[in-house]
Amino acid sequence: MREGRLADTTDHIRRLQRGLLPPVIPEAFAGDTRLVGRWRNEPFEYELPPLKDHVLAAKYSGEGMASVKIGRETTSAPAAAGTITLAPRGHAGFWRADGVVEVSNIFLGHKRLLACADQIGNGREPELLDRVNFGDPKLFAIMALINDEVSSGDGIAYLFIEQLLDLVCLQLLRAHTATAMPMASGPRRGLSERQVKRVTTYMRENFAEDIQLQELADLVNLSRFHFCRAFRLATGQTPYGWLTRQRIAQAKELLKNPTLRIIDVAVIVGYETQSSFAAIFRKVVGLTPSEFRRRLRG
Repeated sequence: MREGRLADTTDHIRRLQRGLLPPVIPEAFAGDTRLVGRWRNEPFEYELPPLKDHVLAAKYSGEGMASVKIGRETTSAPAAAGTITLAPRGHAGFWRADGVVEVSNIFLGHKRLLACADQIGNGREPELLDRVNFGDPKLFAIMALINDEVSSGDGIAYLFIEQLLDLVCLQLLRAHTATAMPMASGPRRGLSERQVKRVTTYMRENFAEDIQLQELADLVNLSRFHFCRAFRLATGQTPYGWLTRQRIAQAKELLKNPTLRIIDVAVIVGYETQSSFAAIFRKVVGLTPSEFRRRLRG
């Protein structure tokens, strides 16, 4: 289904709860993923349209029955602590719950799930299953950890949550798809050729700027940790190492121009100071920029 025909997730969860806005945390995570802290869900009946995100709920307490009717098929189960509910992206259905429950949510961006599927090397777009109060202790435990980190306010919580979200995607692919997702044999793949081209083109076009690792990871919808590993598997270099070599290669060309001062060259290729540029240049080339220029002159 086309993205433009998919409904806004937060808006329809609010309508489902009769106007109560879910407590979505302000930070957005890789792949347009959003998190909702623990909150109380009242009983409801709602015709849920196809949403743009995969909606996951982890249940911490509650009672009653819940169900979803899709076409002629109805799935129902009693509410129980430690279970999960999953409404996949693009699935319309009539949802009902007759009891009060306490949950936390993940509004998982489809781009993030696709990026994870690409990393395990199966080349197939995943089709997730609808789940109602389903027992998956591993997925619940991961979601509970995410909720703890959301509440902690710890300085490194954001990075920790990014890694936990990768685990959520892996568990969804392993245990909640319509057909088994075959894992690639041998070492895990790095970035695809298309992804490498996209990232390296961006670096070439912007190497004079202060490029942040998150910028590069966002280009391929991966966490920073996952991106660094995938880039190195694909190229044999770290993103920083690849960018540095591009900058130094350009600097060597610019140093052939005698009208440019060394500080000018440094700024053009993305270094704020001449000293930092000279240190990196010497590390890569084995000469300082001044020594390199003198050798060019013979």
